[in-house]
Amino acid sequence: IIMKRASGVLMHVSSLPGLYSEGSFGKEAYDWIDFLAESGFSCWQVLPFCLPDEYNSPYKSYSAFSLNPYFIDLPTLAKKGLITQSEFDSARQRTPYSCEFDRLAKERIALLSLAASRVTDRSGVRAFIKDHPHTGAFCRFMALRDVNGQKEWQEWEIDEPSPEVLFAWEFMQYEFYTQWTALKAYANGKGISVIGDIPIYVALDSSDVRSNPGLFRLDGDNRPTFIAGVPPDYFAKDGQIWGNPLYDWDEMAKDGYKWWRERAAFMAELFDGVRIDHFRGLESYFAIPANESTAKNGKWIKGPGIELVNALKEAAPECFFIAEDLGDITPEVRELVDESGFPGMRVLQFGFLGDRNSPHLPHNYDNNCIAYTGTHDNNTLLGYVWELDNETRTLLLSYFGYKEDDWDKCYGDVLREMFMSHAGLLILPVQDLLLYGRDTRLNTPGSSDGNWSYRVTAAQLSLLDKEKFHRWNSLYGRI
Repeated sequence: IIMKRASGVLMHVSSLPGLYSEGSFGKEAYDWIDFLAESGFSCWQVLPFCLPDEYNSPYKSYSAFSLNPYFIDLPTLAKKGLITQSEFDSARQRTPYSCEFDRLAKERIALLSLAASRVTDRSGVRAFIKDHPHTGAFCRFMALRDVNGQKEWQEWEIDEPSPEVLFAWEFMQYEFYTQWTALKAYANGKGISVIGDIPIYVALDSSDVRSNPGLFRLDGDNRPTFIAGVPPDYFAKDGQIWGNPLYDWDEMAKDGYKWWRERAAFMAELFDGVRIDHFRGLESYFAIPANESTAKNGKWIKGPGIELVNALKEAAPECFFIAEDLGDITPEVRELVDESGFPGMRVLQFGFLGDRNSPHLPHNYDNNCIAYTGTHDNNTLLGYVWELDNETRTLLLSYFGYKEDDWDKCYGDVLREMFMSHAGLLILPVQDLLLYGRDTRLNTPGSSDGNWSYRVTAAQLSLLDKEKFHRWNSLYGRI
């Protein structure tokens, strides 16, 4: 596969500028697309669109088929007459620099439910839910959570939701989909493709597990026998316990991975391309006994491999898939990535952990890969260089041909070399365009606090040198 050379920027919707506690599909998102196009970028990469968990992580959700209602643009609702000026004025944020997650949790669903109660023609919402039954199941799940006091579904006693609460959730999903479809069409019209993200696992307390318990490794009480995670690695010395239930892959194979096919088709509706999170889990997955407190006693078990890969391709033939092939990569995983044809990921920050043969060093990038300075799980480039030991930093500076005395001005040289690299697609986190430090890091794996809240302001984005990025994209064949 020969990939057309291109470049893009990684920034989740929540990090966009705006006035209402986190980024949304409003004017600022359209301005962002204009910036990308004017700078010669042709991809916008985002994180999962599903409703995040109580720690604000979009990688653990009440449903793989859910859509995060916090991204709904309030001024758009006001124009439709569904909320009043005073109602959306009262929702204005107190700070533009970070997501106000606590405030959103307390206020936003109530405001959106009020908007839903004012919808007179409900036919569009009904049609959307009919066409998206898994999303409809999520809405019913959330309405049942409400009537059951927000308990886990295994403890529910009431099985009939409030019709108005149910409709409110259906309206939120429809409104998200409507606003996003318009924004994505605008992006595509400007030559910008959108790359989404598909978390490999779902939460135990989710409509996915409640609706399909037989597809997961659960005991008689619908509790997991083994849970997901990864062994000790670069990110965490005790490994990571993610806590998600594991799939019963043998059971899923019986209907040709129908649930996964439907998931891939839904992602293809939302995005032009999709990064498959933790792709190595398709070859072998790490199973941790549910009663363990660390990941040290987990074991690797064979996954569905190429059978599932082929099912995804068939379900979403036009979708551009990316294999997130990071972490403990074995020859078997590399073989599966090669067999899939999907481009893998290369992360500059991993390049200086090993020898000169590391696939993450730019001189080893091949065309069929996506190169990053860092991902949402890494420090920023500036933070990374600052925190390197002197020996590794000296090696990095030498590698990129930087000869000045002040090493803290090396970032332009590093970024330009990344544009020059042979990687078919280069993706840079927005923090690295801005050359911001570790205080703007989005996520620290293994830590549950202080993540996902980073936001950029319109004033900060206005300082970016669009001409420089356009010149680099043009010079190095990425336009």
